[in-house]
Amino acid sequence: MRRALGILGCCLLLLLLLLLPPAARGSPHRQPRPGGGLRGSQAAADSACKNRPLDLVFIIDSSRSVRPEEFEKVKIFLSKMIDTLDVGERTTRVAVMNYASTVKVEFPLRTYFDKASMKEAISHIEPLSAGTMTGLAIQTAVDEVFTEEMGTRPATLNIPKVVIVVTDGRPQDQVQDVAASARTAGIEIYAVGVDRADMQSLRIMASEPLDEHVFYVETYGVIEKLTSKFRETFCAVDMCAPGRHECDQICVSNNGSYVCDCYEGYTLNPDKKTCSAVNMCAPGRHDCAQVCLSNDGSYSCDCYEGYTLNPDKKTCLAVDMCAPGRHDCEQVCVRDDLFYTCDCYQGYTLNPDKKTCSRTEVCAPGTHDCEQVCVSNGGSYTCDCYEGFTLNPDEKTCSRAITSSLVTTEESCKCEAIAALQDSVTSRLEALSTKLDEVSEKLQAYQGRQQVV
Repeated sequence: MRRALGILGCCLLLLLLLLLPPAARGSPHRQPRPGGGLRGSQAAADSACKNRPLDLVFIIDSSRSVRPEEFEKVKIFLSKMIDTLDVGERTTRVAVMNYASTVKVEFPLRTYFDKASMKEAISHIEPLSAGTMTGLAIQTAVDEVFTEEMGTRPATLNIPKVVIVVTDGRPQDQVQDVAASARTAGIEIYAVGVDRADMQSLRIMASEPLDEHVFYVETYGVIEKLTSKFRETFCAVDMCAPGRHECDQICVSNNGSYVCDCYEGYTLNPDKKTCSAVNMCAPGRHDCAQVCLSNDGSYSCDCYEGYTLNPDKKTCLAVDMCAPGRHDCEQVCVRDDLFYTCDCYQGYTLNPDKKTCSRTEVCAPGTHDCEQVCVSNGGSYTCDCYEGFTLNPDEKTCSRAITSSLVTTEESCKCEAIAALQDSVTSRLEALSTKLDEVSEKLQAYQGRQQVV
């Protein structure tokens, strides 16, 4: 019985352990080292975050006031900072600059995209050990590091540009104007002061709000404490993650907070959350040449009747209304600006429907200009003349015909016979006439003699 209870108790204990979260159960494979922290890459994986992409430049002071062992603490701080970041070509890019009276770019933003390579390069950085030209260092970052040639992403990608300055002294040059110019150029500046650092100088160079951009630690020995502070800053909760905001359309993350925006064609309502469609066809809002069609926050262009939309989808071109298939004229289409009218071929007249045509009686009185005879010919006509007349060159009027002296052989023979008969008759008549003259003379003589008797 006791053995059975013991086995049952062990089973219950095992079940309880399985139900506990891993952190409560502990793990023999993840023992913390003395001094805290997890071993190797596991510690980096647990402390890293999916921060927003940055173009991040560390500017570290290595002037004579920073002792060698303190400078090593700075390099450890840089390595731990890199462990907290989501570094990569498409995520956060890191550059490191070293300065004293001169400035040295240890590696730009384009050189390394993995943590191991960055940390290896940091481990070999040597101090310059002279002066504190902080203004020169910031100006060099603006001119030589925050350029696309050196790895800075294009402004169109809206990747934040961030500088973290670590110094323990007072700048020996004019840092105020240089820092102001950098901030105006869109560079966010964090100032970290150590030990003897001048707080007024830190406040002059840092971005607003100062309580979020100016940090101070007593010694380099505790600078590592700032790692968690920067981790909170760079790994802020994404307020635009689904379920975290109340924006109707677009959520814009804004330094731990957010603002709402709307899609193109919509405008933000007074509640700063919801959006309403804009009348895109209101005067001045569109570039349509003729007709604007509103379409749920957008628009498209159209044209009046008789026009067609050009390939630019904005302007219009007049349509040829007399093109085949565009009109209903039976015979002739006459274009008239944007419209058309119908007409008919010669010899046809337009019917009352103003579309179809009927054949015209072209030889009806008053419909032609022939002087004598009109001959109808399939919707047209030609002129002709009466017998004994010929058509003049104008093909309309007529002239009397002239008898030709040319006759055929048969007609010529007939003419000769007639002529011979005429000659014979003429001779006989002439002989008869002579006879009559003689008779007349004899009669007159006779009558004369009778009067004498």
